[in-house]
Amino acid sequence: MTTPRVAASPAAFVSSAGPAPLAHARVAGSGLGRRRGRSAAAWRKRAEIAFFVAPALVLFLMFVVWPIITAVQISLYKWKGIGPLVDFVGLHNYVSVLTNQLFTDALTHNLIIIVVSIAVQLPLGLGIALLLNRKMWGQGLLRTLIFVPYVLSEVVAGVVWRQLLVPTYGGVDAIARFLHIPTPQQGFLGTPDIALWTVLFVLTWKYLGLAVILFLAGLQGVPEDLYEAAQLDGASWWQVQRKITVPLLGPTVRTWAFLSMIGSLQIFDMVWILTGGGPIGRTSTMATFLIYQGTKSQAFGIASAASVILFVIALVLAVAYQQLVLRRDTRPDQPRRKAKR
Repeated sequence: MTTPRVAASPAAFVSSAGPAPLAHARVAGSGLGRRRGRSAAAWRKRAEIAFFVAPALVLFLMFVVWPIITAVQISLYKWKGIGPLVDFVGLHNYVSVLTNQLFTDALTHNLIIIVVSIAVQLPLGLGIALLLNRKMWGQGLLRTLIFVPYVLSEVVAGVVWRQLLVPTYGGVDAIARFLHIPTPQQGFLGTPDIALWTVLFVLTWKYLGLAVILFLAGLQGVPEDLYEAAQLDGASWWQVQRKITVPLLGPTVRTWAFLSMIGSLQIFDMVWILTGGGPIGRTSTMATFLIYQGTKSQAFGIASAASVILFVIALVLAVAYQQLVLRRDTRPDQPRRKAKR
């Protein structure tokens, strides 16, 4: 007995071949669709990034990169500020700047301002911030008064202090005479031995408010639970500040020190208004040196070389500080070591 043959229909073929090929085709089709979707999303994301970053990048290239390139180019020429750059002198301007006693004195003054600013403003700002962090009458008014000098324009503050420090007729001399305190005959800003310290006093008055505000902001992030636990353990106020407050305030202090260092390197307006770099260069900074060379001596090549040197010094200090000090604040937490059995 033989089995009758049945004509093969498409349905029978599908049934005999099984659903696997179609499933494969559907899976491949859906995978291709997902890849196309991901590719389109990636290109859309790149376009969005380019759209938002491009304006800032163009401004950065125009106002940061291009001036630096121009300064480097001018520093290689002897140029009076008029006409094309034709008198190429190579690195001669850099040698002239680095061997100039006025520039080395200005660099020394910048370093003194950095050290004294941090050494004076750090303990003063921290002490005032700890005091203002406690609940007291007039707390808001005191915070405002401390911060007012910082929001004043450098020009306004410089002019006011210059008028106050005028010899004989200034407010400071008048108060000193009333208290029978002798004052220098040429004034605090005109006497070479004390002119830089007078400028440092004005700078401390001007920028102490920034330190206080930053430290107060950092103190708000210290958990109250730690203070309560320390009080339960019988810790004194000094122990609480030394063991809890100051260590937790470390990132804020390091960030403020970085801002103070960079600002001290670039300082110009306050010194220029108070003394113009004098007397006899005792308060000059690198910024006042290059401005004097450019505007008074018309030596734009020398001024450009000094500006490039200032930029390199600031960049090296900033990168070194970032790597040696600030890096610990941005480093992710290390995984805890496995407990020893």
